[in-house]
Amino acid sequence: MAQTNQETVYDLLVRNIPRELVMGLEEAKLVGAQRAYAAARGMDDGHLPSVVGQLRHFHMNESFHRALAVADASPSPLRGNQIVTGRSGIFTLARFNTKYGVWNSGRRSETRKQMSLANAAIEPLVQPGLFSGYVEPSQAVVFVVACFAGSLHSQPDTPVSIEIAVPDRHMQGWLFREPIDAFIKRYDQQSTAGQDDLAVPKLKKNIGKQQDKDGTGS
Repeated sequence: MAQTNQETVYDLLVRNIPRELVMGLEEAKLVGAQRAYAAARGMDDGHLPSVVGQLRHFHMNESFHRALAVADASPSPLRGNQIVTGRSGIFTLARFNTKYGVWNSGRRSETRKQMSLANAAIEPLVQPGLFSGYVEPSQAVVFVVACFAGSLHSQPDTPVSIEIAVPDRHMQGWLFREPIDAFIKRYDQQSTAGQDDLAVPKLKKNIGKQQDKDGTGS
């Protein structure tokens, strides 16, 4: 049933993806990148950028797969160049690497673009005036994106940034995008909000008697 909703994309993410899984995927990206660069060392400088790029794909896929498996997040099988995906709540989780500041590489994959079509269901959370009423989705897609410097002369073994990103249905823009270290803080914000909602004011003892003495009782 369509509804007017104050929910946000990050509310959906926090509710469906455990904090421990997000932290595990961040660690997986770091470990995979470090292993890839270590494995490529010794290659000729003319080959090195291409070798590092390919090894990042394989090592980061493997570490991403392991993190999904540890969290019981239904990782897809490792098969060559195929995209590794997992599942947590309504979200399919996947990954890609890109150059810092330039996110065009994510759209080069037809598979990622097909996956992103599911996010039509959550676009009303960002642009409610352009769409019909929001309906709670049964599926959506989120990517964990490792952003690397454009040169191996700068921070070659680790990403400059690791971000969590929810694309629009055409993967032309982002419904939500944030560095993971900032996103993780949202779990604490949600916990605080939940505690505030559960807070019940306590009446002072003997307040009725005091009111009678003051002549304010009913």
